Amino acid sequence: MDGKILNKLKGKTTPKIKEPDEFRVILLNDDYTTMDFVVEVLVVLFHKDLEDANRIMLDVHKKGKGIVGQYTWDIAATKVEQVHAAARENEFPLRCIVEPV
Repeated sequence: MDGKILNKLKGKTTPKIKEPDEFRVILLNDDYTTMDFVVEVLVVLFHKDLEDANRIMLDVHKKGKGIVGQYTWDIAATKVEQVHAAARENEFPLRCIVEPV
């Protein structure tokens, strides 16, 4: 093949890869869920160390919400379901939401 044809094709066939959209997982404050349970959720479900878990829990308590992390949609939605299931199982009204970054 002619080198000119290959050069023309080379530039046009490079696919553009788009990174997946990111979403924030946010815990919301309520008057019933204990601080200890929130910390436990952060450590067990989100794999936060104790220091980060306590910082996020205090944000939830003092500011009304705390950003847990950024994930792709599938992971964020799964995390929310896990939080709600754990809260139901332990009879707490803890809520968690997802918002686009």
